[in-house]
Amino acid sequence: MKTVFVIGSNSFSGSDFIDLLLETDRYNVVGLSRSPEKTGLFLPYKKRLDSSNFEFHQIDLNHDMLKLFSLLVDREPAYIVNFAAQSEVAPSWENPDQWFQTNTVSIAKLSNFLKDQKWLEKYVHISSPEVYGTCDGNITEVAPINPTTPYAASKAAGDLMLLTLVKSFSFPLVIIRSTNVYGSCQQLFKIIPRSIIYLKSGRKIELHGAGEAIKSYIHIRDVSLGQLVAMERGKIGEIYHFSPDQGIRVRDLVKKICQVIGKDFRSNTIDVGERLGQDKAYVIDSTKARNQFLWLPEITLTDGLQQVRNWVEEEWDLICSEPLEYVHRP
Repeated sequence: MKTVFVIGSNSFSGSDFIDLLLETDRYNVVGLSRSPEKTGLFLPYKKRLDSSNFEFHQIDLNHDMLKLFSLLVDREPAYIVNFAAQSEVAPSWENPDQWFQTNTVSIAKLSNFLKDQKWLEKYVHISSPEVYGTCDGNITEVAPINPTTPYAASKAAGDLMLLTLVKSFSFPLVIIRSTNVYGSCQQLFKIIPRSIIYLKSGRKIELHGAGEAIKSYIHIRDVSLGQLVAMERGKIGEIYHFSPDQGIRVRDLVKKICQVIGKDFRSNTIDVGERLGQDKAYVIDSTKARNQFLWLPEITLTDGLQQVRNWVEEEWDLICSEPLEYVHRP
């Protein structure tokens, strides 16, 4: 079996992708993260009875690059899928240099090394639609970048660095941009699990900007399936979008969550000021992936929300011992 390196394996998206790879049973999988491996509360693959073709290594892109190079040369993975990033938007205003260090500088170091490795068949880079700024209208893969936050700017800079390697060295790059992923095992501070937890514990849900921003929520497994087909069949130098059919106001999303839980929306929410740099719309076009890969999102938002609710109910005792706010690590 070919080997896949998943960088950022502790992340929500990275861990689900690993779970999918192990489900296919077609690959040896190596997970890498700067932190020790998390528990099964946040890593779905930990619940698998057989994970003999998976191994984990604690490696920090910002501090252990030589260690990573050595491991890569030793294992010679056919595929590398990189989820690692400083990915929160609002905190990026406080320490933008840390976002650029991870999302740009370390990407430049890693890709400069990888461009000379003959064993690498595909490097799949997980980007973000945030690089486009407000995504209003028909935002395809050729839309100009227009970042409005330090996070978005750092991701855009990393993407541009990678694309230069395609032009000059035929670097085997594929870039993925997907919209707002959600699902079981997601970080608790994200809007969907946090709202369910707040409703269950009697806390009011804060709606920034009255919840008028439009987001495009897509189940993580639908995105992972798209990433897998892009890894296997994506064209070198191409960007692929994975998104649902339409967006939804955050306000309406929380209304749906309240319906799933059986709680009143008005008495359980409060409007607060908007976040700095919040884009008004976050809707992108995924026609290219749908046509080229015959990919389609299959899990409805209602079904996905029910799955997250079930996860919260099943893991409630463990969830109660975890922080509900974002904790920044430089």
